[in-house]
Amino acid sequence: MYDVLVIGGGPCGATAAEDLARMGYSVALLDRPGRIKPCGGAIPPILIQDFDIPDALLKAKIVTARMVSPTKRCVDIPIENGFVGMVDREEFDDFLRKRAEHTGVTLYRGTYEKITRDTGTPEIAFFNHDTKEKQTLKAKMIIGSDGARSKVAKAEIPGAEEIPYVIAYHEIISAPKGGVDYQAQRCDVIYDGAVSPDFYGWVFPHGDTVSVGMGTGVNGFDLKKATTALRASSGLSDCETLRKEGAPIPLKPLKKWDNDQDVVLAGDAAGVVAPSSGEGIYYAMCSGRMAAQAVGEALRTGNPKHLRNARKAFVKQHGTVFRVLGAMQNAYYKTDSRRERFVSLCHDVDVQTMTFDAYMNKKLGKSRPLAHLKISFKNLAHLTGLVSEEYV
Repeated sequence: MYDVLVIGGGPCGATAAEDLARMGYSVALLDRPGRIKPCGGAIPPILIQDFDIPDALLKAKIVTARMVSPTKRCVDIPIENGFVGMVDREEFDDFLRKRAEHTGVTLYRGTYEKITRDTGTPEIAFFNHDTKEKQTLKAKMIIGSDGARSKVAKAEIPGAEEIPYVIAYHEIISAPKGGVDYQAQRCDVIYDGAVSPDFYGWVFPHGDTVSVGMGTGVNGFDLKKATTALRASSGLSDCETLRKEGAPIPLKPLKKWDNDQDVVLAGDAAGVVAPSSGEGIYYAMCSGRMAAQAVGEALRTGNPKHLRNARKAFVKQHGTVFRVLGAMQNAYYKTDSRRERFVSLCHDVDVQTMTFDAYMNKKLGKSRPLAHLKISFKNLAHLTGLVSEEYV
């Protein structure tokens, strides 16, 4: 019998498990081995600080973000007074799981099957990859952090299947040795309908390797073909391909994260990937921490109503940013003409400053009302076509 079983050992689940163990609870972490999440691997400074990430895990430190339009117009945005860290998810996730183990978490390498309550206490059935046998564990509380299209969410939370998704696909390749327009400290974000009809493509350096990929929610769109074309246009066709990965990425938080009894969701399972940017690691770890706090309070008081505090805390801290990013995606990601205008808008210094403040520090600054007003007018002008698609 454990106090808590966390299902899913990615950044969200590992964080939740570690936090609960530090609170003094007995915690088990169930993780399916061998799966590497397709991910650009970008983490902001606030994540590095808040979750104590060692510098050795950073494969690259990005100081410039390049926005590329459908007509190949490039806008290079410098990251002032800081950097964005790049991690390899295989190594990063493994580090977080091992750190959780060091705090007292018991790690099980297995595939979740179902939850039953025949005895009144939740029993979690899973296939143990080490013993090659089916096994059950008992726990008072469960955190479902088993990713997009979560089996825990599907079984326990009404409406969980209604969440919208894009499918992300990337290829990890060897970094080029030279002769192409590639910089080890620059992330390229490509807004082009040929690369993605409703999202974007990316070229993200990881030191000796590079993540090249894209995402889309359009059925029938050939992700592999688009990624091959992106590699070709970036001069990366001849680089060795090390691995290929794809997975669904949710784009809207669920309206309810708990079952009013003994289960709460977090991470991709709860839909906490930022619209527009697709950023997920930071929000996954934040939601994992918030779920741990909610579960800890529910265990302490014996009252499951505290489980709902996980979603309340997340919406309070990040809801505004999600709404703004969602509106931006709806406004600019639908046509190449609008993508062109979006990249043009990125030339504006106020836009750059506010964008990176939102990304690096996870807040929308309120101290510059005139800048907000200026951006609103420019945004409206671009959307209505009152300004041309030239540099602004």
